[in-house]
Amino acid sequence: MKKNKILVTGGAGLIGSQIVQDLNEQGTTEIIICDHLGTTDKWTNLRRNSYHDYLEKDELRRQMDSHESFFKDFSHIIHLGACSATTEKDASYLIHNNYIFTKDLAHIAVKFKIPFAYASSAATYGDGEFGYDDRLPLESLKPLNMYGYSKHKFDLYATKTGLIREITGLKYFNVFGFGEAHKGEMRSLVLKGYEQIKETGKLNLFKSYRSEYKDGEQKRDFLYVKDASKITLFLLLNGKKGIYNVGRGIAESWNELASAMFAAIGKELNVNYIEMPEILKGKYQYYTCAKIDRLLETGYNLGFTTIKDSVADYVALLEKEGH
Repeated sequence: MKKNKILVTGGAGLIGSQIVQDLNEQGTTEIIICDHLGTTDKWTNLRRNSYHDYLEKDELRRQMDSHESFFKDFSHIIHLGACSATTEKDASYLIHNNYIFTKDLAHIAVKFKIPFAYASSAATYGDGEFGYDDRLPLESLKPLNMYGYSKHKFDLYATKTGLIREITGLKYFNVFGFGEAHKGEMRSLVLKGYEQIKETGKLNLFKSYRSEYKDGEQKRDFLYVKDASKITLFLLLNGKKGIYNVGRGIAESWNELASAMFAAIGKELNVNYIEMPEILKGKYQYYTCAKIDRLLETGYNLGFTTIKDSVADYVALLEKEGH
């Protein structure tokens, strides 16, 4: 029997919906999307794409537990579904949702010889004491929050058991783009800032509490969702195994991001620096920058979108949709 369906968990989310869109543009519509829509507007991301069927997460879990034959028709599995809230405090929930679910689904994929890619995170690197190198010994990493640890837990498991030699791990850095409106407080600064600038004409950024960083000069490896999707599909469809950083390899400041945002919206730069919530102060990453040598060594040559161009494209999409 020919395997012709692709399973995308988290397919109504930010990266997942972009991946489904890109698959559609390649002529693929035999896609099963799995997600947990809840009471959010995440469902609106389903409208923009073509797919064969939709399953809620609990239904996929039942298939995993009782009907493994359900998976025999899949040619690929892209597992992006997870709780991505860095402030989530229910550690048991994160272990079950982000670690155990991923572990069980990965074993099923390997059992049926289905290429499997899963979302890890740059949050696994913690404060970046040892850098952001995907060749670092995983045991040296110390995530700053439970979300990061839940992702790190599976990276460790896959590596220790040898499973990682048969699957593809994706350490996404700061991904932003169209399709994230449902994420509430976990929306990117680009979307939050777009709304702030439209409403008030100014943008709030966190103050710095380290002398080596001026206000707004904290840096991130910002990655446009369209690039995140291209990298994911390249690695999966070309059979690249192991854990890869998914970033641009460039660290840029919040101030630089703000300049791109005001330029895209057509307003004069107006930034206000505000106090950081106490809950974040000890868990805040002041600098992230993906080391992407390993990604480039795979032959990936589709390039990366600049902050200026990606923000301009994103803002144009928001304006088109009437945000």
